[in-house]
Amino acid sequence: MRRTQFSISLLVLGLVAFATFAFTPAKVQTGMFAQDPQNPSIWYDLTEVEPGDDTYRCINTGNCLRSEPNSGAQVIQVGTFVKYAEELPIAD
Repeated sequence: MRRTQFSISLLVLGLVAFATFAFTPAKVQTGMFAQDPQNPSIWYDLTEVEPGDDTYRCINTGNCLRSEPNSGAQVIQVGTFVKYAEELPIAD
């Protein structure tokens, strides 16, 4: 009897663990990334950078900020990316 209860407990634990991983949504990257206008292979992670005269601005038209560091990602903010800072965090 105890062995049956133990087996059922393990089965329930296994099902709970499976359900936890199966129904947890994948981590979605929700950042703000801009492509360097001088070197398109460089992407900046501007998620925690405030726009300003000493960092960057999005001006006029174009695709300034994207949700991921690639040119096919969703556009978050339109405008042309203008870099003012010497050092901005580079995307991984």
